[in-house]
Amino acid sequence: MTGLPHPRRVNPSLADGFAVQRRVIGALLMREILTRYGRHNIGFLWLFVEPMLFTLGVTALWSLTRESHSNAIPITAFALTGYSTVLLWRNMPGRCISAIEPNRSLLYHRNVRLLDIYLSRLLLEFGGASISFMILTLLFMNLGMIDPPEDLLKVIFGWVTLGLFGTALALTMGTLAINNEIVEKLWHPISYLTFPLSGAAYMVDALPKSVQPLALYLPMVNCVEIIRDGYFGKHANPHYDIGYVAAVTVVMMLFALITLSIKGRLVAVD
Repeated sequence: MTGLPHPRRVNPSLADGFAVQRRVIGALLMREILTRYGRHNIGFLWLFVEPMLFTLGVTALWSLTRESHSNAIPITAFALTGYSTVLLWRNMPGRCISAIEPNRSLLYHRNVRLLDIYLSRLLLEFGGASISFMILTLLFMNLGMIDPPEDLLKVIFGWVTLGLFGTALALTMGTLAINNEIVEKLWHPISYLTFPLSGAAYMVDALPKSVQPLALYLPMVNCVEIIRDGYFGKHANPHYDIGYVAAVTVVMMLFALITLSIKGRLVAVD
């Protein structure tokens, strides 16, 4: 028949797809907050109060046992920049490893993917650790316990770089843990053994010359050195390789995404 308009084919744009995924991740974020922290007591405030309490405890302990890491670096700032970073790279993989089982039923929704579940948890961990780090920094500055960072942009750059590495590590561990329980069992001892090597309790310059290149093979050590370079400036002699951290992060991210695309079909079938 002539004169009748042909039905238009609706082709969703990239912006429409992004809007859908933004709503999905937002809903998963709210679900994760309510599931993890509930509505009682201080509720979602535990998101950053919990890491604050851990960092405060470690800072107090180090302050009582050591006066300073060096003559120019106060122990409070040293502990703050060290243990706050541990909470970031260690907690993110732990949350992704155990992400699938409690959220498996959500995968029956067409717009919910494995990556969305991982990203919602990663955003929650990164946000909580970042708010904790920021509040403690402002608190200690107002109390006169630490000086303001000498280069705030470098501190932020180091923190974001560590967050991206933590994201790549978390996605890698999360995808490897799909239908493989041994990954979760191995991660906990590995993370505890890595903690003293992660740069939280030392600076690379304090190590013997022969050991310094070996320490920098751990990407998180480089990130901590960047953060402390921004905090202490001329009072520290940092060692780091930004290109190396970027290369490791990109390789891990690509591996995680490829593995996720393969294993994601198996989870969907199950």
